[in-house]
Amino acid sequence: HNDFTAPVSSGSFKTRGMIVAPCSIRTLSNIANSNNNNLLVRTADVALKEGRKLVLVPRESPLHKGHLELMTKAADIGAVILPPMPAFYHSPKTIDDIIDHTVGKILDQFDIEHDLFKRWG
Repeated sequence: HNDFTAPVSSGSFKTRGMIVAPCSIRTLSNIANSNNNNLLVRTADVALKEGRKLVLVPRESPLHKGHLELMTKAADIGAVILPPMPAFYHSPKTIDDIIDHTVGKILDQFDIEHDLFKRWG
């Protein structure tokens, strides 16, 4: 958690990006403000500085303006904000269908093939 000598804390450690799921508002705030106070936030900061994909899946609800401003700030520095909002246009039948849709959307951010939901078209 606080081992800043871990390989992932360096830009020379190659990754396709990073997913923070779930992402607390505290973690979102630290990422948005580049407050590298732990290995998770440092690794997210490295992903951003190296131009790699960073997907944040905020868990809080409801959101107040401060939360939305933090999300905007994180998006402005390159993060993708992907709230786990249930989608009903694909007619989910189970809780797993709802979860699979969110997981599929996350995987789509990294061009990872899946069959977690039916695509349109």
